[in-house]
Amino acid sequence: MAATARGSVGEIRAADVEAAGLAAADAAAFLAALRSATGKYGGDAAAAWAAVVAAGVLRPDHPHALHQLVYYSVYAGWDRAKRGPPPYWFPSPTDCKQTNLGRVMEQNGPKLLGASYKDPISSFALFHKFSIENQEVYWKIVLKELSIKFVREPTSILDAPDKSKKGGTWFPGAVLNIAECCLLPWPSQNKTDDSTAIVWRDEGFDDYPVNRMSLKELRTQVMTVANALDTMFQKGDRIAIDMPMTCNAVIVYLAIILGGFVVVGIADSFAPQEIGTRMRVAKAKAIVTQDFIIRGGKKFPLYR
Repeated sequence: MAATARGSVGEIRAADVEAAGLAAADAAAFLAALRSATGKYGGDAAAAWAAVVAAGVLRPDHPHALHQLVYYSVYAGWDRAKRGPPPYWFPSPTDCKQTNLGRVMEQNGPKLLGASYKDPISSFALFHKFSIENQEVYWKIVLKELSIKFVREPTSILDAPDKSKKGGTWFPGAVLNIAECCLLPWPSQNKTDDSTAIVWRDEGFDDYPVNRMSLKELRTQVMTVANALDTMFQKGDRIAIDMPMTCNAVIVYLAIILGGFVVVGIADSFAPQEIGTRMRVAKAKAIVTQDFIIRGGKKFPLYR
């Protein structure tokens, strides 16, 4: 049975720890480690919990009830209405810098924010404020990071006075094919033809190395499918996909977009009648599918 959370981490007693499933012989040492980690943080619950995590006070082999006891006691006074759910996991500074946003902040933060920029965590609010107040600058950075290439450039980032749309119009006048952005190299972003585009492992081959497909290989296969579709359909036609998330599904999806057609996504869990309904509602001209899917070594018909 789970122990009841206390009003603060300092109120946790040995009896609470034992009630949470820890042996009596280990309770005193656990409490000492807990108080050593959290003692200097007072009412700063987030800092106290971060200290608990950093010190390794709670281990994977500890009872789940013990984790709950400490977590909910640390955050007993946390105002969820104002601050949202209390944080459980704190990424390391290295992890933060390796995220997509972290890399963007590390590359551009010092230039945009000057000496005010410290790191992706402590400077997040400041960088977020900058992105709101300097949309032209920020979104140009994002577009470059995402390798977005326009067929026709937008006249601006945001046309706020556009009363026809709530919040204005983003990238007015822009024309692009998003599949091209996925398939073309972008050397300035270290995205070359030899870059890995897809990483996957086939069902039933869990003990085998993962498969990899380069950007050039992906582009070649996508263009082959797109050219085939172009001989059978008109631009704007709707083409459905009823496939599990496999490498082939990615190729088909990008090919439909690249060819100027419209994708109709159908979940591979749909029954045949539901597939037919989706096809009729969407007015799809065709469907790309497969006979069966493999789950746990067994074959299951996909549409019969």
